[in-house]
Amino acid sequence: MLGAAQAGRGGVLLIEGRPGTGKSRLLDEAAASAERSGLWVARGVADELTQLIPLAPLMAALGAPARSSTVGESGPGPGDQRLLLVEYLQEPLERRVAQGPVVLMVDDVHWADPMTLLALRSMTRDLASYPLVWMLSRTSGGGAGRRIERLFDLLERDGANRIALRALDEAAVADVATDVLGAVPDPDVLALTHLADGNPFLLVDLLEKLKAEGVVQVAGGHARMVSARLPRVHEVTRERLEELPNPTRHLLQVAAVLGRSFSVQDLAEMLGESSSGLLPRLEEALSAGVVEPSGDELAFRHDVLWQTVLGALPAAVRRALHHDAGQMLLKRGGSAVPAATHLIHGATRGDGPALLALDRAAREVLYTSPQTAADLALRALDLSDCAGQDWCARAATAVDALTAIGRLAEAADLARDALARASPEQVPRLRRALAYNLLLSGHPAEAVTESERLLEQDDLADELRGCAEWGLFWGLISLGDLRKGGVLAEAVLREGARHTDAAVVGALLLLARCAIVDGRIADSFAHLYEAIRIADTGTVQPIQRPYARLLMSLHFRALRHYDAADIAAQAAEEDIRALGLTVFAAQPALFRACLKLATGRLDDAATEAHAALMIADEVGAHGFVRVALSMLALIAVRRGDIDAALRHIEQYPPTPPAPGMLYGSGLEQWVTAAVAEAQGDAGRAMEILQPLYADPAERRCAILVGPLSTAWMTRLALATANRPYAQAILKSAEHLARRNPDAPIFAAAAAHARGLLHRDADALAFAADNHPQPWERASGAEDLGVLLAASPDASARERAVESLDRALDGYQGIGAHRDAARVRARLRELGVRRRHWAGSTRPAFGWESLTDTERTVATLIARGMTNRQAAARMFLSHHTVSTHLRRIFGKLQIASRVELARIVTEQYALPDG
Repeated sequence: MLGAAQAGRGGVLLIEGRPGTGKSRLLDEAAASAERSGLWVARGVADELTQLIPLAPLMAALGAPARSSTVGESGPGPGDQRLLLVEYLQEPLERRVAQGPVVLMVDDVHWADPMTLLALRSMTRDLASYPLVWMLSRTSGGGAGRRIERLFDLLERDGANRIALRALDEAAVADVATDVLGAVPDPDVLALTHLADGNPFLLVDLLEKLKAEGVVQVAGGHARMVSARLPRVHEVTRERLEELPNPTRHLLQVAAVLGRSFSVQDLAEMLGESSSGLLPRLEEALSAGVVEPSGDELAFRHDVLWQTVLGALPAAVRRALHHDAGQMLLKRGGSAVPAATHLIHGATRGDGPALLALDRAAREVLYTSPQTAADLALRALDLSDCAGQDWCARAATAVDALTAIGRLAEAADLARDALARASPEQVPRLRRALAYNLLLSGHPAEAVTESERLLEQDDLADELRGCAEWGLFWGLISLGDLRKGGVLAEAVLREGARHTDAAVVGALLLLARCAIVDGRIADSFAHLYEAIRIADTGTVQPIQRPYARLLMSLHFRALRHYDAADIAAQAAEEDIRALGLTVFAAQPALFRACLKLATGRLDDAATEAHAALMIADEVGAHGFVRVALSMLALIAVRRGDIDAALRHIEQYPPTPPAPGMLYGSGLEQWVTAAVAEAQGDAGRAMEILQPLYADPAERRCAILVGPLSTAWMTRLALATANRPYAQAILKSAEHLARRNPDAPIFAAAAAHARGLLHRDADALAFAADNHPQPWERASGAEDLGVLLAASPDASARERAVESLDRALDGYQGIGAHRDAARVRARLRELGVRRRHWAGSTRPAFGWESLTDTERTVATLIARGMTNRQAAARMFLSHHTVSTHLRRIFGKLQIASRVELARIVTEQYALPDG
C-alpha cells in the first residue's frame, strides 16, 4: 500500500486482533517504512478516556486545534456542527494530500468517539481518489463494538484491505523464543510456550520472566528447562507488577484511572504530592518497562499492562478514583467534557455536582457530537431521581440529541414521558422538541397538534413562539391541509406585526404551496421570493432559509427552468452547511437527482442519489435514506431494470419516510406504482394512485412536481378502463395550461393527455415536438406512432415508422432501455427491424463510457483541482464529485488521479499541469 501511494494511489488498511497480537507494532513498522520512503505520516491514538471528546484522535494526528461550539440552545436542528467539523479536518487534509502521498494512522479505533467514526466513514470515501493511505487498528470485541464493527464492515465493502492478526503458529513461536532467549529452544521449552496461546505480547513476557528467574538455562546454543515450576502465563504480567514496591504499584493504579497515557501533573495532583516527589516511583515504573515516555506525557507500554493494572482495582475503588479525577478536572474550570469522561464511570445515584457536570458536558457536545451528548444525557438520567427538579431538563437535552442522531421513536417516547412530569416552565421546550421530532419522523398531524398546544400557552418567548408557528405551517404543508393552512396564513400576514418573522415566512411558504396547487405559479413565486427576502434579513428559524430555497428549486423544476432550479438547490446546500442543519444535508443532492432524471441524464441522477444516500446514512437521517432509495428505484424503472428497482425498495430502513419536499409524502407510493406498472400490473398501480386521481388538488400537484408524467397517468387510467380519471387528468392539465400561458411545458403536457384520450394525432405531434423533457418527447412520438400504425392508410404507416424511429432515438439517447425495447417490438410488428443504436449506447468501460458530467469532472481533476475546487466550479457538493470520481475510476479501470490525468491528456492533449 505504501508503494501504491508513491505511485499516486490511496487505500484503506484495517488491522484487528486480540490484545497483544501486535497491531500497534505493525503500525510502528509501517510508519517507519513510510517515513524512510519520504511519505508524510500522521498518527493518532484513541483512548477510553478521550471517547467523549469529538474527533480527538484525528485532531491529534493532524495537529488541528480543537474547535469549540458557539451556538445557542435553540434545538437539535440549528447548530448541528457534525459536518462542519468533518470539513474542518478534511479541507486541510485534502490540500496536503494534493501535494503528495500521506499515510494517516489511527490506533485503537475501538475507543474512538462517534464523531471520529463519522469522519473516518466520510473522509475515506470523499478522499478515495487521492494518494492517501488510511491504516486503522482495533482490538476485536473491545470498546464500542457494534459501531466500530459496522464501520469496518462498510469500509471493507468499499474495498478496504482487512488484516486479522491471529495467534502465532508453531514456527513463529519458535523464532520468537530463539530471539528472546538467545538460543534455540528445546522441545520442553517450546511445550511451555504453548501456555501463551500464540499471543506475541504474552509470549515475550513469559519468556523474559522465565529467563530472568532462571527457569530456562542456555548452554551450547540451546535453551532448556532447569526448573519444574510452570508459571500461569496470564498471571505473568500481574506478577511483574506485584514485584514492584507497594508505593509504585499504587501510583500506577491511580495513573491507570487517568488513562492509557497521563500527565505527571494530573498524577501528582491526584496523589496530593509534588511532581518531584513522584520521581523515585516513576523511575521504578519506567525501569520495570511498565510505562514509557509518550510526547509530553507518560503512557503504559502496552494496552495489556494498562488493563491489567486497572483490573487489579476493585470496582468500588475504581469508581471512587474516577470520581476524584472528575472533580479535580472540574475545579480547573474550562470544558466539562474531560471531567465527564471520568464522572460517567464514577458518578453515583443522586450525586448532584457530578450530575450537573454531566449535564454541562452534554450541552457542550450537543452540536458537535450528538451521539456523545445522548450517551451523557441518558447516563445522567439513569443516575437521577425521576421526581427530581433536574430530570426533565436532562430529558430535554437527551431528546434533542436522540433526535439529531435519528433515534426518533426513542426521543419521542422520552419527550412524552418528560411532558407528563414537567413543571409549567419546562413544558414549552419539551413540546417544541417533540413537535420538531414528529415533523422529522413523518408524523405531521401529531406535530401540528403539539405546535397548537404550544401556542396556547401564555407568555411564550418569541423564539419558542416562532418555532411553534413555523412547525404548525410546516406540518400543514406536509399534511396537504391547505384549506386550514391558508386561513391561518392569511391571518398571519394581515397581522404581521403581531407575529414573529418565522411565522410570516411559514405563512408565505404555505401560501406559495396553495398557489402552486391551484396552478397560479406566478403568485407562488412571488410568495417564495418574499419569504426568502425575510429569511435572509430577519430573525427566523434556520431551517426556513434552505426550506424556502428548496421549494424555489422545486418550482423552477416544475417550469423546466433547470439551471435556475440547480442554483436554488446549491444555495440551499450552502445554507444547510452554514447553519448546521445536518439532518437535511442529503436534500440538495436529492433535488439534483430529480433534475437530472427530468433531463434524461440517468447516470448523473443515480450519482446524486447515491451521494444523498451516503450522507443520509452517515448522519443517521434514515427517513432520507428511504427517499434516496426511492429515487434510485425510479431511475432503475426508467432504465428498465425492474429487479434493481425492487432491490432498492427492499432496502428501505424500518423508519417512516422523511418529510417530503420532493413530491410530498407520496413518493414511495409513486415508486411502488411505477414498479407495478412496469411489471405489467396496471391494476395494482391504479389502486395505489387512486386517491391522487380522485382529488383535483392532488392531480394538479402531481402534474407539476410528480415523478411520472401527465401522459403516463393518462395512459394508466385508460389501460385500467378508468376513462373518467383520464378525463380528470386532462382537465387538470388544461387548467394549468390556461393559468400559465408563458410556460410551454403545460401546453405540451395537456396536448399529450388530449391526444391519448381523444386519439388526436395533431395533439400528440404537438407534444412530441414541444415538450421540454426528452423522455416525454420520446413518449409523445411513441404514442403518435402507435396511433398512426392503427390506420389503414399506407402513408399513415410510413409516418408511424418515422415517429417510432424518433421515439427509439429519444429513449436510447437517455438510456431508457425498457422503453427502447418496447418501441423496437412495435417496429417489428410493422415489419421493420431496428438494431440497438450503437451511437447512443455507451460501452461499459473506457473513455466513451463516461457521461458529459463525468468528463467535466475528469478534466477539472486532471488540471490539478481538488475535489472541492471542482465541486465549486460545477455547482456540486464535494460528496457528489467524489462519487463521480469513484465511477470514473471504475469505468476507466484506474486507481489514481495520476492515471486519470494521463488519460485526459491523451484525449484532449492538455498541457502538463
